[in-house]
Amino acid sequence: MNKLPKIKSILVVCMGNICRSTTAEAVLRTKLKQRGFNIKVDSAGTTDYHKGDKPDPRAISIGEKKGYSFKGIRSRKVSEKDFAKFDLILASDQKNLAYLSKRCPEQYLAKLDLYLPAGGLAEQEIPDPYYGSVQGFKQVLEMIEQASDGIIERLS
Repeated sequence: MNKLPKIKSILVVCMGNICRSTTAEAVLRTKLKQRGFNIKVDSAGTTDYHKGDKPDPRAISIGEKKGYSFKGIRSRKVSEKDFAKFDLILASDQKNLAYLSKRCPEQYLAKLDLYLPAGGLAEQEIPDPYYGSVQGFKQVLEMIEQASDGIIERLS
């Protein structure tokens, strides 16, 4: 797995910014801090359906049981400024990556990637647990934890 260049900030993106990307933000922020990294982590959505909302209660419940804090996380839509502001922008799935790719200025396209492959996982997409059961949120958390460990390994 290739080492990542000097990264100071990471943005994680899904559709509504209340399930996958907020979980990844909480997990990555915690794991980076535990490993002594000083990297800003944020999340955003490709839509503004949930603008200003807290993460899904199921995501919070599952994540907090494993020690992740969702404090201060609120849904927001990706902005044009994000492409310049963040060093790495990780999408939860192909659809959201395509959205980002269409809107991203050409000079920043190299910053875009999928979350799971960036962490060395064979799976391409984090499934959206929103319309499913709590089990889906548990599965998503496990995938995100594994990929986050891989991302941090690439930063080391």
